[in-house]
Amino acid sequence: MRAAAGGMTSTMSKKRKQVAIGLIGSTLDAGLGKKRHDKWRPSVALCQQEGLVLDRFELLHQPRFEALAQQVAADIEAVSPATDVHLHPIEIDDAWDFEEVYAALFDFARREALDPEAEDYLVHITTGTHVAQICLFLLTQARHLPARLVQTSPKGRDPAGTHTIIDLDLGRYDALAKRFDVEKSEGRELLRAGIQTQNPAFNELIARIELVAGKAKDPILLEGPTGAGKSFLASRLYELKKKRQGLRGAFVEVNCATLRGDLAPSALFGHVRGAFTGAEGKREGLLRRADGGVLFLDEIGELGLDEQAMLLRAVEEKLFLPVGSDREVKSDFQLFAGTNRELRERVSQGLFREDLLARIDTWTFRLPGLAERREDIAPNLEYQLERVGARLGARVSISVEARARFLAYAQSDEAKWRGNFRDLDAAVTRMATLAEGGRIDTRDVDAEIARLRQASRGRADVVDAQPLTQAALGAEANQLDRFDRVQLEDVLRVCRESASLSDAGRTLFSESRKKKAKSNDADRLRKYLARFGLDWASLAERGPVPSPRGRSKAP
Repeated sequence: MRAAAGGMTSTMSKKRKQVAIGLIGSTLDAGLGKKRHDKWRPSVALCQQEGLVLDRFELLHQPRFEALAQQVAADIEAVSPATDVHLHPIEIDDAWDFEEVYAALFDFARREALDPEAEDYLVHITTGTHVAQICLFLLTQARHLPARLVQTSPKGRDPAGTHTIIDLDLGRYDALAKRFDVEKSEGRELLRAGIQTQNPAFNELIARIELVAGKAKDPILLEGPTGAGKSFLASRLYELKKKRQGLRGAFVEVNCATLRGDLAPSALFGHVRGAFTGAEGKREGLLRRADGGVLFLDEIGELGLDEQAMLLRAVEEKLFLPVGSDREVKSDFQLFAGTNRELRERVSQGLFREDLLARIDTWTFRLPGLAERREDIAPNLEYQLERVGARLGARVSISVEARARFLAYAQSDEAKWRGNFRDLDAAVTRMATLAEGGRIDTRDVDAEIARLRQASRGRADVVDAQPLTQAALGAEANQLDRFDRVQLEDVLRVCRESASLSDAGRTLFSESRKKKAKSNDADRLRKYLARFGLDWASLAERGPVPSPRGRSKAP
């Protein structure tokens, strides 16, 4: 026996040495008298395996088991003289304390000069507490111990028993590798809804999302234009996580643009009875409903600052206060968020909390619009036909000529698809509904293309020709909903034609102010402009107002 408390040394020999790493088993490795040689003791038995020659055994033990370690080392020398035994005392007070055991074994792994290029390592996981065995497994899996696992087992009266070597490189197990490939493929098909996308960037995006969905519990942020499929993908992500992780909770979805005013905190966090006028009963709230599941906050950029602060604590600590309550409520949910706005710009405008963005920005994925993946319009056309048929309760088909004619337009630059998949779904729905006998022909397609062209021209006239909005907001103007762009354009024009903020407010609120005993038109207008990061001073400096026909007015 050669016992030592020091580190291992690597070899320069051409032959790779076999080195075992294991823990003294205070019960299984123990034994008294000569009869102990007839007993199966795992650490000794490992050195008696036929076909497995160990050049060295790094044997770890708690200091209080020093005598047992010395005895086991001597017994190993008796049954396997070629095996050097190095004893390593490690400080572990509570062998059932996971944090303490893992830290001690991790320190050992970092301290020792392991050389996998020159030596083959086997980690013995038969001895030690279950906690110690789990820790050894995790350290091996993470390659802190660059080894394979070895497990010994008793066999009848044979003191040597048997052994099994387990390589955690799953790539070497064809059956397992194929099973994991199938699982990945099924997950990606679920996220794509069975649509065979031909866009390489989108395929890569789905692959990354599939990988994250199976592991991450942090928030997931989905960016992209309106109609790009954020809500659809969020629900599919939930189904994938439910399948893989066994989520017990529900998928709870809300569009934050619908959460306005004093009722927003109640909708999200719930309220107690009597919390405010009209609160006649208790309300659970969306966060509580999502306990154990997923909460999807679409258009999270529209959430108010107060609600953002409450949400941040709920995401970080899983705790929040319902409105009117002094008792915290717990809800363990995963947050999915969607946005068609640039949240960093919202932060710079003071409309979104920087700390909340930092918390939800761990996993961010941008979904491209339909115009960015035109090669996927063809498979999506077939998918939409199936969906529309299911809604109509009848099979819907399209002739070869009609399909080719529709795709020629849909895949061209002429088709803008500003509403993305919502526009495509609407187009297919109209053609399918109007098709005689459930078969779309060229006349149906021609009529729909004409309608899309007219709508595109009309939308360009109304939405794109918004010079004041474009000048005030820059690129962000293109991310506004049509309703907001038209309304904001009119407000900005009134502001530029008015002498003061109060004057502009009186013009804009001329009817509603008649119904109020006291009105503050300037404050109402100031708050409206602040929603877009604008203020009166910046508008007053912009000069003359462009007219729709190219003329200009003095402000």
